[in-house]
Amino acid sequence: MPTDLLLLAGALVVVAAAIAYFGFASFLFGAGYQPTPRSAALEMLRLAELSPRDTVYDLGAGTGALVFRAVRLYGVRAVGVEVEPIRVLILRLRRAFSPNAGRVTIRWGNLFDLDFSSATVVATFLWPGAMARLRPKLETELRPGARLVSHCHPVPGWTPTAYDRRTDVYLYRWPEARAGSSASGAPTGGT
Repeated sequence: MPTDLLLLAGALVVVAAAIAYFGFASFLFGAGYQPTPRSAALEMLRLAELSPRDTVYDLGAGTGALVFRAVRLYGVRAVGVEVEPIRVLILRLRRAFSPNAGRVTIRWGNLFDLDFSSATVVATFLWPGAMARLRPKLETELRPGARLVSHCHPVPGWTPTAYDRRTDVYLYRWPEARAGSSASGAPTGGT
């Protein structure tokens, strides 16, 4: 086999391996990877009513679309939390080249090991099981007035303040979410 073909075959194997890792490695860390659609990310930020006084925690930050957009559009401080090492590297590279690097913190680790007491907004696109596990931690650590925005999956037992059916985005305000009444047309998180 000619050298050029060997090099091409090797390059294709490396590319295929990288794509497979990027798409499926998150399952090794307990969650799958699915980027938040741009329309949902924008709606999450809009519903959260962000201001420069906010500190946004993006749980499962992926490659940082929500983190960097929140900082750029609203001037917030943002904490991107990610467990998968390649995505953490991407987040750190993006931070290094961002004009707003001083407003972005990247945390590599398990979101269940974090303290959310400094968060004024928490953003999630987590699977239902993770949302159920996260609920008691949020109830213990969130300060009154904190907001949580979630794409696709509600917080079990909480009642959303608002729900955007088009993008499937939920907004919760703490502590009203625990005992509040559902926003018109919003599905509740169940029990």
